[in-house]
Amino acid sequence: MDTRVSVPPCDACDVVTVPTRQGLEAVDILRRGAGEGVGPVLHDDGCGTLGFLVPPGTAAAWDVPGSTCTETDGRGLSVVPAPEPPVEGSDWLLPPGEADLATDPAVLRAALGEAARLIRAADSCR
Repeated sequence: MDTRVSVPPCDACDVVTVPTRQGLEAVDILRRGAGEGVGPVLHDDGCGTLGFLVPPGTAAAWDVPGSTCTETDGRGLSVVPAPEPPVEGSDWLLPPGEADLATDPAVLRAALGEAARLIRAADSCR
């Protein structure tokens, strides 16, 4: 099952930003799902955060602790075209593909929760 959702090329995406460690865990979780579970992902040059592109309107209801969701209101953050990262000081971890898809917010929310639990468990074993 493909857990990405179609985003028209003319629409701007919202961006869910998370700490890199949790984001990388979430990317792995999403990829292990159906293989097509994660849309485009940005990372900052300092490698402190990852940004998941999600459908416009996601920011209005985003409430996941430890993350933020930024509404772009068409300020240039679109999945098309994708050769250059849409945010200065960032680069693509997973660039947009030919299908121009974004990560489903509900699926991302679940993956971030699972990632946080895995990180807590790993840290408690030290």
